[in-house]
Amino acid sequence: MSFKENKWPFQPKILEINAWQWLTSLSEEYYQPITLATVPEEIFDKKFKYFDAIWLMGVWERSPKGKAIANSHPGLIKEYQNALNDFNSERDVVGSPYAIHAYDVDKNLGGNKGLVIFRENLKNRHLFLILDHVPNHVAIDHEWTLTHPEIFIQGTEEDLISQPYDFYKVKEWVYAHGKDPYFPPWTDTVQINAFSPKARELAIKTILKIAQLCDGVRCDMAMLVMSNIFHETWGEKAGSCPRKEFWSEIISMVRKNTPNFKFIAEAYWNTEWELMQQGFDLVYDKKLYDRLLHDSPSSVREYLRADWDYQVKLLRFIENHDEQRAIKAFGKEKSKAAAFIILTLPGAKLIHDGQMEGNQIKIPVQLGRKPREALRTSIYQHYQLILENLSLEPFISGNWNPCEAQAINTINRTNENIISYTWFTRKERVLLVINYSSYPSQCHLRIPNINFGHDYWIFEDIMNGKSYKYKGEDLQAYGLYIDLNPWNAHFFKVYSVE
Repeated sequence: MSFKENKWPFQPKILEINAWQWLTSLSEEYYQPITLATVPEEIFDKKFKYFDAIWLMGVWERSPKGKAIANSHPGLIKEYQNALNDFNSERDVVGSPYAIHAYDVDKNLGGNKGLVIFRENLKNRHLFLILDHVPNHVAIDHEWTLTHPEIFIQGTEEDLISQPYDFYKVKEWVYAHGKDPYFPPWTDTVQINAFSPKARELAIKTILKIAQLCDGVRCDMAMLVMSNIFHETWGEKAGSCPRKEFWSEIISMVRKNTPNFKFIAEAYWNTEWELMQQGFDLVYDKKLYDRLLHDSPSSVREYLRADWDYQVKLLRFIENHDEQRAIKAFGKEKSKAAAFIILTLPGAKLIHDGQMEGNQIKIPVQLGRKPREALRTSIYQHYQLILENLSLEPFISGNWNPCEAQAINTINRTNENIISYTWFTRKERVLLVINYSSYPSQCHLRIPNINFGHDYWIFEDIMNGKSYKYKGEDLQAYGLYIDLNPWNAHFFKVYSVE
């Protein structure tokens, strides 16, 4: 089965899996070594059944020097010990998946041949495969540091002396470590110069090589190589800004050879729209994450007024390998409400491995093993119920509109806690209503694009299995009365009866 036989879905559901940790867990579960080539068939059918694509994070060959650094960093060692009660550095530390030694699948995971078999198993189930690309840096011992010194940000001996944490030396060259301008440098990496023509040429070749193995790339910290940000970070050391943006050049060239290949951007700092314009299919929605975690329901509603063309290119999430576990960051009930929202909004949805199961321990990516946690059944069933119903036609081919939650009187203003929207086709409609607060809340809900007329209307709630019947005249005159407990939601199938 070729890639072209599978159509990339509208609003895909993507599962992120840390490849090394996951295979280690499977090996422990099945009492035998398991690689990408030997993942049991039942795992594909059970674990992946609710998803459209698998982001297999961290498959590339890891850096020997990066592993040594990961094994000696005091802050990281403390994180390892917090994650694993029986932490053993020699056994457990495998190095950062973002200090890439070579864009070949690590032999410990089954190598390129193992990934090919894994991908075929996905294709047989109409699933897509996403892998990582890191544009900003490679490992400090990558072969390019010897063969292509011109593609890196270089410093001087003076830089090396005055900023020994920011620079290092390979033979006669002084290189800068990879950097996010708001944090200390990543000392297991070397900074690529995004303005270098040779660096761009190698980036294109690298992604074309990756494209032989998967259906798309998740581009790590994609905004760091945007011209304005890169110039601000590196100044004169970067040289002159090229006429064309890094991503505009790279994506357009890759698409000449692989037009269906997908690009997903990890993005922050209000760069989402600009990265979409530069060619990305999907861009992280960190703004929604922050509003769901820290802000009011009205802030979330305001954000959801954005244009459709923007919203459908956002990748919604409440957890990934960089963020705290959702159940810890939000709390159990709030995390369920936040999950309800991100799963039912326009745009792609990202679920992190262990999120559905209610895992609480954030695991450093440098570890090759993860702890076992008990399944939190109520969390899993909550996700399961929502995911099972995202196959309804309105989510696949329908239109989306927010609903207006009106106050039931001048004293009760808890309508401000209600977030609601509807998906609809000519034949089917679903209505989503969430009390995104810690208080019981009520409202009269105005549902757009529907003429209730004189029919009776059934609101069938999949969240509690109950059905409610209303007169069309009453719905038209007053709206739908809503009364929800804290963090609770309705997922209504809506239809008329005579």
